[in-house]
Amino acid sequence: MNEPSAAVANDWDDLSESGDGRIERGRPDWTDALFFLFLAIGAGFALNQYSQSMDVYEKTILVLAVPSLTWLGWLWRPLRTLMVAMAIAALFAIWLYQRDLARAEQVFLLKYLLSSQSAILWMSVLFVIATFCYWAGFVSTTAAWLGTALTWGAVFAGSTGMLVRWREGHLMGPDLGHIPVSNLYEVFVLFALVTSLFYLYYERRYGTRALGGFVMLVVTSSVVFLLWYSFTREAYQIQPLVPALKSWWMKIHVPANFIGYGTFSLAAMVGFAYLVKQHAQTKSWLKLAPLFILGVLLAAEPMVFRTEGLSATWMIYFGIGAVIVGTILLFRAQIAARLPSFEVLDDIMYRAIAIGFAFFTVATILGALWAADAWGAYWQWDPKETWALIVWLNYAAWLHLRLMKGLRGTMAAYWALVGLLVTCFAFLGVNMFLSGLHSYGAL
Repeated sequence: MNEPSAAVANDWDDLSESGDGRIERGRPDWTDALFFLFLAIGAGFALNQYSQSMDVYEKTILVLAVPSLTWLGWLWRPLRTLMVAMAIAALFAIWLYQRDLARAEQVFLLKYLLSSQSAILWMSVLFVIATFCYWAGFVSTTAAWLGTALTWGAVFAGSTGMLVRWREGHLMGPDLGHIPVSNLYEVFVLFALVTSLFYLYYERRYGTRALGGFVMLVVTSSVVFLLWYSFTREAYQIQPLVPALKSWWMKIHVPANFIGYGTFSLAAMVGFAYLVKQHAQTKSWLKLAPLFILGVLLAAEPMVFRTEGLSATWMIYFGIGAVIVGTILLFRAQIAARLPSFEVLDDIMYRAIAIGFAFFTVATILGALWAADAWGAYWQWDPKETWALIVWLNYAAWLHLRLMKGLRGTMAAYWALVGLLVTCFAFLGVNMFLSGLHSYGAL
């Protein structure tokens, strides 16, 4: 095993070393106070102008968002810059609309850059290019840096697009405006953003870009689905909420759920990197077979989810995915040489699963409360609820063995990969094969 990396303790974000060698985060400064003031003014303006459109729960969420986002901005300073930038861009886009949705096709900046559809398309393109750059980064430091920059650009574009989409819904009509987390199109954007943001945090914390190519593979996969879903089903169109989704519970249940999905996916890809590094010197392809099969199964899942026959798009996707997995394993020795130490990989995997489990637990509890409000019962063993429980139990067992029995290494990494297969089925497969109360549409 490699020696522990000093980057494990290096957060790069306002950290200082105390006299006894401990790493401590710097205290909040005037920039944090200024950011708090920026958020407070924005929240105050929203309450003053749009209070009639918000119920007491939405107002409470808005008020609590101010200290919460201030704390996140202190915890990770680049996030603060992102929030300010996307707020300015979104407000500029809203100003360009001038309360007229038709201007999306008339104003150059809206049509090609700042309308929700344009911004999300830019996000998709930037994520794909960033993935290529991260892999090129194994032979070029400049390419790796460009991968990071493009990922930040993609997150900025996608976040701006989601904020603008929220406003576009209200411009279409008072009954159409809602937080953009209500359908597959919107939650796939959310998934890509959440996964990328968590990766960027760990990239900065541990001082390595070598994991970018692995994590961005799952983000690019979500982008492929997003583009396919958009152009084959016109899913980008804003639709009225079905009655069951007209609840303030949705505003917190869905984001919490997808923080879980995003971090579980990140942990799985870090687990894949761990196994690639572990098998760097393995000569027998037979020993690599379990890893290859798991990687190919992840690439095959979207093809399996097609219920009316095999799709040429997903057959091509599966073929490309299998080639990518095989190529990574073929060049495993060269890739492993650039990966962080086993300790760093294990630590990221653990932290990602721990965070995901916490948010997924909260989401499950909120979902039960929402179900009681909508259907009169906290739990009805609906297929979606059952598979959510399976996902929860899977990661609960992983964390239990980690904390109680010291689960590490190969077993933990393989388990994280299998966990992603289970999570993918709970997210998409249930909707495809098992009808229930959560089946609001089919692919």
